[in-house]
Amino acid sequence: MGAEAEVVIQNSVPFLDMPCSEVDVKSPETSVLQFVPSIRSGSFADIGPRRYMEDEHIKIDDLSAHFGSLFSFPKPSAFYGLFDGHGGPEAASYVRKNAIRFFFEDAKFPQTSEIDDAFRLEVENCLKKGFLLADMALADDNSVSTSSGTTALTVLVLGRLLMVANAGDCRAVLCRKGEAIDMSQDHRPNYASERKRVEELGGFIDNDYLNGVLSVTRALGDWDMKLPRGSPSPLIADPEFRQIVLSEDDEFLIMGCDGIWDVISSQQAVSLVRRGLRRHDDPEQCAKDLVMEALRRNTFDNLTVIIVCFTTLDHPEPSPARQRKLRCCSLSAEALCSLRIFLDGNGNK
Repeated sequence: MGAEAEVVIQNSVPFLDMPCSEVDVKSPETSVLQFVPSIRSGSFADIGPRRYMEDEHIKIDDLSAHFGSLFSFPKPSAFYGLFDGHGGPEAASYVRKNAIRFFFEDAKFPQTSEIDDAFRLEVENCLKKGFLLADMALADDNSVSTSSGTTALTVLVLGRLLMVANAGDCRAVLCRKGEAIDMSQDHRPNYASERKRVEELGGFIDNDYLNGVLSVTRALGDWDMKLPRGSPSPLIADPEFRQIVLSEDDEFLIMGCDGIWDVISSQQAVSLVRRGLRRHDDPEQCAKDLVMEALRRNTFDNLTVIIVCFTTLDHPEPSPARQRKLRCCSLSAEALCSLRIFLDGNGNK
């Protein structure tokens, strides 16, 4: 890997801390130590009103089973990726097809079953290498147009560690006891720190578009905006990281492309999915319901949702129809006694 791909972690987040004032990640120690995530996921994608589908995604609920003896991971371990393409489907498709190689094999994912500060930094370093390797590969592959690019959102679950890396405007949202917690920041030109970075590098924002062309400020590919290679560019592929230690209060994570968040807030999405899981405990159905709700609200983009559950409901709530039926058929002991007396009285006439 060339000098331009050397990795320095500048956006890492201290363990058990995040740069979001609304987030309290310091769960009680006993709860954290006892909790072990039970991981399962579901996804759904739809072309929406667009002519072409440019979204791609990958989900692996068990990395140990996927890699076999090639890698050693903490348990449980899972990996998810969401890639929202633009300028054609080539970049997103290429990154999805090669994601395992970029993020685990070529980036030399650390081999251990123990999680400590050193391991976390290695994982961050590895993920950032993966993003940069994918970006460089898009520049070198002649089958991918230089005008094609993709955002990238990846999620790793390693034991109780949840690590999110993001470049672009896909979003990851955690549900903690029903409250929505954003686990990524949308990299759009109206994001103040991104606008400042862009302008310091000689770029400009025109009508909320980077250099009047692109609606995101971080992406893989788009080499027609990054050339010549090695020169500073307002458009970068570097991911931002956020991480927490999962506790029993953390129910599920939603990963969605920007077509979802254009019409549905993080809290609205969490509430919709939570109701669905309590009704039928099916993350794939919830992913579909969230996509359908975005379509109902007239989103104008491709749509992809991944839902990752960390807990299993032992007793899902009955559906509203079933609840109504039960209420209609239920009689108190006193009412039953009165009904029996009434019927006996009529029978003796």
